[in-house]
Amino acid sequence: MLWALRPPPLLRPGGAARAWLRSAASAGVNSGQKSNSDSRYRDTVLLPQSDFPAQLPGRLQPQAELEIQQKCGFSELYSWQRQRKTKQEFCLHDGPPYANGDPHVGHALNKILKDITNRFHMMRGYKVHYMPGWDCHGLPIELKALSETRETQNLSAIEIRQRAKEFAERAIEKQKSAFIRWGVMADWANCYETFDGKYEAKQLSIFHKMYDQGYIYQDYKPVFWSPSTNTALAEAELEYNQQHVSRSVYIKFSLLKSPPKLTSVMDGSPAASLIVWTTQPWTIPANQAICYMPDAEYSIVKCSNTGEYYILAADRVESTAAILDTQFEVISTCKGVDLEGGSCAHPTIPVRESPLLSANHVTMAKGTGLVHAAPAHGMEDYSVASKHQLPMDCLVDEGGFFTEAAGSELQKKDVLKEGNEAVIQMLQAAKCLLKEEKYVHSYPYDWRTKKPVIIRASKQWFVNTENIKAAAQEALKKVKFIPASAANRMLEMLDRRTYWCISRQRCWGVPIPVFYHKATGESLINSQTIENIIKIVEQHGSDAWWNLPIDQLLPKEIVAKAGGKDVQDYVQGQDILDIWFDSGTSWASVLEDQRADVYLEGKDQLGGWFQSSLLTSVATRKKAPYKTLVVHGFTLGEKGEKMSKSIGNVIDPDVVINGGQDHSKEPPYGADIFRWWVAESNVFTEVLIGPVVLNAAKEDINKIRNTLRFMLGNVAGFNPETDSIPNSEMYVIDQYMLHLLQGYANKVRENWEWNICRRNIYKSVLKTQLLNGTLPVMEGTSYVIAMRKGIVIYPYISFSESVFRNGWIKASPVWKKPGLEEAVEGACALRDSFLGSIPGKNALEYEVVLIIEPGLFFELMEMLQQEQSSSVSQLNEIMMASQTTLLTEEPRDMAAHENISKGTFLINLEGGDIREESSYKVIVLPATKSKCLRCRKYTSESPLIPCPRCTDVLAGK
Repeated sequence: MLWALRPPPLLRPGGAARAWLRSAASAGVNSGQKSNSDSRYRDTVLLPQSDFPAQLPGRLQPQAELEIQQKCGFSELYSWQRQRKTKQEFCLHDGPPYANGDPHVGHALNKILKDITNRFHMMRGYKVHYMPGWDCHGLPIELKALSETRETQNLSAIEIRQRAKEFAERAIEKQKSAFIRWGVMADWANCYETFDGKYEAKQLSIFHKMYDQGYIYQDYKPVFWSPSTNTALAEAELEYNQQHVSRSVYIKFSLLKSPPKLTSVMDGSPAASLIVWTTQPWTIPANQAICYMPDAEYSIVKCSNTGEYYILAADRVESTAAILDTQFEVISTCKGVDLEGGSCAHPTIPVRESPLLSANHVTMAKGTGLVHAAPAHGMEDYSVASKHQLPMDCLVDEGGFFTEAAGSELQKKDVLKEGNEAVIQMLQAAKCLLKEEKYVHSYPYDWRTKKPVIIRASKQWFVNTENIKAAAQEALKKVKFIPASAANRMLEMLDRRTYWCISRQRCWGVPIPVFYHKATGESLINSQTIENIIKIVEQHGSDAWWNLPIDQLLPKEIVAKAGGKDVQDYVQGQDILDIWFDSGTSWASVLEDQRADVYLEGKDQLGGWFQSSLLTSVATRKKAPYKTLVVHGFTLGEKGEKMSKSIGNVIDPDVVINGGQDHSKEPPYGADIFRWWVAESNVFTEVLIGPVVLNAAKEDINKIRNTLRFMLGNVAGFNPETDSIPNSEMYVIDQYMLHLLQGYANKVRENWEWNICRRNIYKSVLKTQLLNGTLPVMEGTSYVIAMRKGIVIYPYISFSESVFRNGWIKASPVWKKPGLEEAVEGACALRDSFLGSIPGKNALEYEVVLIIEPGLFFELMEMLQQEQSSSVSQLNEIMMASQTTLLTEEPRDMAAHENISKGTFLINLEGGDIREESSYKVIVLPATKSKCLRCRKYTSESPLIPCPRCTDVLAGK
């Protein structure tokens, strides 16, 4: 009825001659375990044969992997697949790791994930395009290179650049060797490096296009500034210290001019003061205004301790009074707009007047609802100053010290240290300090030096992201995100970004191609100047900016055309481009006009490389550089803690693979286990690593190897072209396994899932067939499964005999048969009931009676066992009993039997059109016959002779 299972021939009998090995009948492949069978029958048992090792001792694993890497042509694999004739191409654009140190587990997570992705697509028939690259410029490399040099004070820019380049080159070689050792497939002789002259020229071409379109401009603005490295920073170069401690202060600003709308309220009252709160006292000397929220309510209060009158936000009256250890009596309440027109005396500079100005950035979450504005030290403050044309003078130099303009009391003092203290003392002396307290909060730090940054106004080069943002957001909506939740995070980050500071005050990088007039300071930059520099850089590299004389960098014809008189009146600028602009233009060199199928990086790149690549691509070619973004988490210690050298929990990839000095504490795992750690992790969250995690990965690999070894051992000498049998001659469980394999192949292909072992039931049935000499019927299925499952796992653990050139699973649609899964799953349900009723006991010591009501379920079981009782049927092999009896009604003499389990099984076929639930009983009885000395089943008529099936096998041998 349901069993129209007559597909075309897949395998036919006549497998190769099998050797008779001297081992136990029930042992694994060449296990060497002692036999429980009579020694007379040792040589009559079919045993798997395979030289595929179950596992290697840890000390031999790394060496074996290196030998396989050489023998299997790993180095030629990338070039081989590039030469294939196929129209399908898959491009994964490699985000450049930073060339500033040794490879770490974060590199491993990223590179192995990329390699798994590439190998999967290669085996699916795609021609993979993958060019590894390195980010080679920037401050961290410059600082590390200088740390290796004793005398750094008198080094010229070109000498610093040479040392930085040498350092980067050494780091690249270290990282490249590690990536190759991890089994990453690429043409390692052809990589991109951001210090290559041709790459730098492409980058300057993007700069040129963006400048011509008005996206790049120079301006005097407050930017994040690192006093520890003397340079501007982008937001992506910041880390936020959640435990930073600031010296916060409550300051009173005395009213000089009462707001006109409050004149009647204040008439006759003592002069009032505004209470302002700040966590950065050092910015007070740069104060130019006090800002209020126009729609908020403000109160005029009287202090119970001093009798003074203060103005602050109505919502902050009680909390502020508590902090100042006093009580406030509310005299009157007004709207923020009523403060318009008033002004205050500056607390430390008597001649300065600070107007009261409306601003929407004022919040009521903390403080007093009144914010002091220092335009040189705040982004929002700058906007207020621009609107009202306030002074924006910066009183802090590149090193974070007060300048002469700040006054003699502050000059040359560090604003984050003694300068901060000096300002607090000045406030106290002026009797304007109401309260000082420590305040723990999140504060930006330089990601390289791990020291606090400040906001400082300076002349910088910017990308006006406000003008690109709308187009970038639209382009991003067409990009697929994995996981999908990352899309909103990136869109939100992009939405908050109004400009991007791309200039840096260092020398190891690509120069911004601008010249300045020595006398006036005016900049000279246009298409002619930029194009000339691009040609020079392409030919000589960016060192030419510091090496060549000014008249070669800036030809006199260009100067004359720009209205200048003499080339010698100009000097080249000393700023370099932000390294995010370096790496963000990598698509121009690697992809050219194409889009990558995938960018795959850590979640920090949502505000970094993903974003800089998007902005530069949309600005110059109106499209995103990628079709899909895959975002993974960070690596942590196995308890979820951040790894650091100070804690001593840093995991070195080389130690993971080759072991540490003491192998008992740091054993060598090899690269396959390292790769499996990546493959089995949920990479979309934080990824844990440590001894427990790695040992679990090792156990998984051993299980996989043992399963494959057992399957391969069953097909020793098997030739699929000559030893095939018709599918109709296969056992049902063979057909079932092929049925599962078809769905498994599709699932892996569609979802990149891996689920190595479906059920151990097939393995147990195979062992029985080894004993009974009927393996030729099943060895073809073993061959198919072993080969296909091997193919599935090879992208993840690549240090095995290479099958990459064989392609992906070629599953046959004829394997998919309705009813197969229900038949075997139903038998497994019965088996579970049986084994569950005899916990810890030998199933072969029992017989089972299955009582199934008439219907679909019974018909399915009949196909596994046609006779009423059998010790050799497919159903009995699955049950693992010595004999199985299949009935529709319970015999009267068994009604009172003690060991009876009951259950139901649901049949669901043809999408739910056929749906039937059947009840069953499983009755367990002690075996009535003797134990066979050969197969150990209780199916023999006498303990002295083999059972009928074993007798037939022996007669045939």
